[in-house]
Amino acid sequence: MNDIIRNNEDDKFRPAVNLDEELQRELEEAMGEMSLEEMIDVEDAANRSTREQIRRGRVVAIHGDDIFVDMGGKNQGLLPASQFVDDPLPAVNDIVEVVLEGYDENEGLLMLSREGAVSAATWNTLAKGQILEGRVVGHNKGGLELVINSIRAFMPISQVELSRIEDLSGYVNQKMQCEVVEIDRSAENIVVSRRAVLEREAAETREKFLATLVEGKTVRGKVKTIMPYGAFVDIGGVDGLLHISDMSYRRIDDPKSVVQENQELEVKILKFDRETGRISLGLKQALADPWVGAETKWPPKSVITGRVSRLADFGAFVELEEGVEGLVPIGELAYGRRIRYPSEAVKEGEIVKVLVQSVDLARKRISLSMKQVGDDPWTGASVRWPENSVVEGTVTRITDFGAFVELVPGLEGLVHISELSHTRVRSAHDVCKEGQAVRAKVLGVDEEARRISLSIKQATAAAEQVAPTSDQAPPIVPQRVRKKPLKGGLE
Repeated sequence: MNDIIRNNEDDKFRPAVNLDEELQRELEEAMGEMSLEEMIDVEDAANRSTREQIRRGRVVAIHGDDIFVDMGGKNQGLLPASQFVDDPLPAVNDIVEVVLEGYDENEGLLMLSREGAVSAATWNTLAKGQILEGRVVGHNKGGLELVINSIRAFMPISQVELSRIEDLSGYVNQKMQCEVVEIDRSAENIVVSRRAVLEREAAETREKFLATLVEGKTVRGKVKTIMPYGAFVDIGGVDGLLHISDMSYRRIDDPKSVVQENQELEVKILKFDRETGRISLGLKQALADPWVGAETKWPPKSVITGRVSRLADFGAFVELEEGVEGLVPIGELAYGRRIRYPSEAVKEGEIVKVLVQSVDLARKRISLSMKQVGDDPWTGASVRWPENSVVEGTVTRITDFGAFVELVPGLEGLVHISELSHTRVRSAHDVCKEGQAVRAKVLGVDEEARRISLSIKQATAAAEQVAPTSDQAPPIVPQRVRKKPLKGGLE
């Protein structure tokens, strides 16, 4: 081992002459005119000198927690194995980078530090924008604390992920790549960002994905956010808009009734603008069109079951299958009574039976009828109410040209204004009122046109000519008195 020569006059340590010249110079520069005790007291000066003394040595032996390193010539150093917590221990004959920390007089060994060597190398090459790997060792309210090659670094909470997070405890002991965004060498502080790395990776992924994107292609995506007008779907690092009108073939008012956040979907690329990067997606376009084969599934005159999906002033829409609706016009809702509003006959969500009247595939329209599913009161009307018969009914509505009289639910006849009274009638309201019970004579029946002509005045005249019953006394006929006697002597 090397010897140390003590100068009693100034109590300064001088290395023995058998140390190689370069190592001797480094020790002298590190110790200067100070005593060993003064060096120990001045820690900052030692730390600064450490970063300027990077050397390379060869591992010659490992005993327990001690690693012996040959520094050249007859000089050996001691390197603690505890400095290899995050990395595997070196093997014998491996070359390691170390920093000269001091000299152990009793053991005759140079005190080495790998930690200082790595830190010095990092500080010397550190630059903004550099990508480094660090290990999370702790966290606080503001962000994560990392160790990068034995240098402490800080990552603000806003720079951990692409989106805002609240709980940082799950990141402790994880290794992550980060970008250097701030360097303060005087205070030995580093601020890093993982978000910058993720954004760069996302941008690269986006560019690669956009290069393969074509309209009409079906891709898989995940719902990120839902808005009143649709949902944004991540289709591989790129967001596309799934508009509410392209979510389903059926009519919807709330996107949440079809999709949920984080739900995975198969969507079709409807439109892609390479200049703006905007992507329009379709969910229903990736599904089978329910209108295909509609004329076979719902042929005319067939009776089917459906759900009333919505009401309009002109009728009710009935959903036959998801994405396929048919219209029941207001005049086809019921036979039993005249409907002014569809809500008088049906309610939304109600299950009804309907008869298919027609199917228009080109316009995607189906005409339906509810009243034709039941018994048609017009069938056999000419037999039930033959011409010249007198019937009873109720006035249901009055118009400028006459009054409609309901004979049975779902069947009305018309009394023209000229058939209301024997006297001249200026307005039907002067003769009858809605809800009034009347008697009328049947003038004609047209089952095909669904028309019955009635007359109130002729029914009244017929009633006046009815013969008296047997309980009534016969009328007295006065006898004529002759003024002259009959010839032949007869009285």
